[in-house]
Amino acid sequence: MSQKTTSTKSRTRKERSNPSDHHNVYVVFLRNPKGDGKAGYYVGMTGLSPEQRFANHKAGVKAARIVRKHGERLVPRLYQHLNPMPYVRAKEMEAMLADSLRKRGFLVFGGH
Repeated sequence: MSQKTTSTKSRTRKERSNPSDHHNVYVVFLRNPKGDGKAGYYVGMTGLSPEQRFANHKAGVKAARIVRKHGERLVPRLYQHLNPMPYVRAKEMEAMLADSLRKRGFLVFGGH
């Protein structure tokens, strides 16, 4: 009779996470969204990767008009350390991230 041994190899963050932890928050840099020369941010959440969701916005798929028209790029340094997470946490984090940026004086869209 043979016994199975478990490997002590370290696992990556994705391997350790719960399968339900597949939602992400993301932040998009907006160039001149109000026409006044000032930049802004759009904060959202998704079950897709932030890159795929941004591509969908730009392609007009379930897109926020502000991102389709003024979205320039993702800003991973503002959200990457937070992902992935369960849906409920992503919903909360979306609002918290948007509020945090607003409190720092940035023009923010989304973040419901």
